[in-house]
Amino acid sequence: YTSMGFPFDLTELMCEERGLTLDTAGFEAKMKEEQELSNAAHLKKMAGGSGKDMRLVAEQTAHLVSQGVEPTDDSAKYIWNKDLTGCTVKALFIGRNETEDGIGFVDCISTESGAVGIVLDKSNFYGESGGQTYDIGTIKTGYGAVIEINNVQIYGSFVLHVGEVKEGTVNVGESATCCVDYVRRAPIAANHTMTHVLNYALRDVLITNGDSNQLNATVDQKGSLVDEDKLRFDFSWGSPLTTEQLAAVEKVCVNQINSAIPVDNFVAPLEDAQKISSLRAVFGEVYPDPVRVVAVSPTPISKILENPQDSQWKSYSVEFCGGTHLKNTSEAQGFVLLSEEGIAKGVRRITAVTMGDAAAATATAAELESKITEASKLEGLELEAQLKLLVQELNGALISAAKKNELRETLGAYGKQVVAWKKAHAAEQTAKVCEQVIGAAEATEGNKVVLRCDFGVDGKVAKAVTAAYGKKVKDKAILMVSADIDADRYMVVAFAPKGVDVDCKAWVAASTEGTGGKGGGKKDSAQFTVPGVASIDSVLEKARIF
Repeated sequence: YTSMGFPFDLTELMCEERGLTLDTAGFEAKMKEEQELSNAAHLKKMAGGSGKDMRLVAEQTAHLVSQGVEPTDDSAKYIWNKDLTGCTVKALFIGRNETEDGIGFVDCISTESGAVGIVLDKSNFYGESGGQTYDIGTIKTGYGAVIEINNVQIYGSFVLHVGEVKEGTVNVGESATCCVDYVRRAPIAANHTMTHVLNYALRDVLITNGDSNQLNATVDQKGSLVDEDKLRFDFSWGSPLTTEQLAAVEKVCVNQINSAIPVDNFVAPLEDAQKISSLRAVFGEVYPDPVRVVAVSPTPISKILENPQDSQWKSYSVEFCGGTHLKNTSEAQGFVLLSEEGIAKGVRRITAVTMGDAAAATATAAELESKITEASKLEGLELEAQLKLLVQELNGALISAAKKNELRETLGAYGKQVVAWKKAHAAEQTAKVCEQVIGAAEATEGNKVVLRCDFGVDGKVAKAVTAAYGKKVKDKAILMVSADIDADRYMVVAFAPKGVDVDCKAWVAASTEGTGGKGGGKKDSAQFTVPGVASIDSVLEKARIF
């Protein structure tokens, strides 16, 4: 359920149809365990790995209000590549239950304080929200203290910068400068902007230009996550996307990057903004008034608002968003859709990458495709061995999902070639062995034929040989030894045509006694597999004197 979103009630129904009982209590216990693990992971993240509880809950925010701390002005978070000077330290936090009153605020922090939280009057750090991860960086005070910021969270109207003092001491009331790590923010912004483009691309491929049989089909955002490594987008859709659909969605996104489309943002009255024909908003989300609009469009939002119902806006992405974005889609450099999967009933999830990660994925795909093309020159056992390696490499490769499906189809065709080769090879090998054993029977006096003819330990070949032998030879039983030298084992097979009085099971058992061989059979046919080819001569000798 947690991995694939398979409905509990449907599982229960399927169990009932098969006379099974679903362990409801066990399921609920596991769900509780999952929730506890999730909560623990969240607390660990909030604490920055310190073991402290660094959350500002009602008690903490009420304390800030009572102390006259004003809401943090974070409007500078939309400014790039510029430190924010003239900030003032308004509150210092060392964690819930870390002070005598349990609230957690102090007047001074130092390198010995461990994890700390800083509330400023203004900040250019982006606090985690709207599916976008937080900024990191440093805060430097006017007295030379340096605080490394590794987490930024928003509690009510306060921005809490969580980190560790690396140099000096910090006191409430001191001046500070915020230095955001803009190098890290760049891929986050690329992933966020391309999440908007992906949202548009899905609607374009599945709805506008789609041929879906889904009744009243819609593509609505159900969640998202963007950080410096990837973008993840959840959307409503009732079935897996086909390889062609995945490729088409990826192509739309890449084309928007190559078209170098401007990315504009504009704060507008909510009522006006909601009239834009192509607007994509999250169902059930409560938006502020006025609201920030982000458009991936060559037309500025101010112009769009002059004629919001114009159908031409449907060719571009327009969304309400408070995140940090690129100035132009070309800055994303590349886009690769890595995976598409179901996470709940009617909800799909896409994971994708941009910038350097997209380039790496594209290079990996090209390298893999080259290897797979080269493998087409092989055949038989060589192709089979290479095929196993390529399948394993492809399964673990971070490449385009559409390209991965395409390459899987190619490897599937190779697999069919291997099966056909094996079938032909087995038939050829069987014919040769049949000729050999029938020849040996014709040259042997008495009613028993013993010989070695290596064709591995393939039971199907052995069965085909004994069947062919029985059609040609009616008066002699046969015992064959066939070795697989590489595996260091061999097979002993005996067969007696109808009317030949030889107990094959007893014959093979006597011949392989003391070898550790295992097998079975009946009076007219038996088969044993024996470890260690060194004992073959001894087995043949015993078989001849049986």
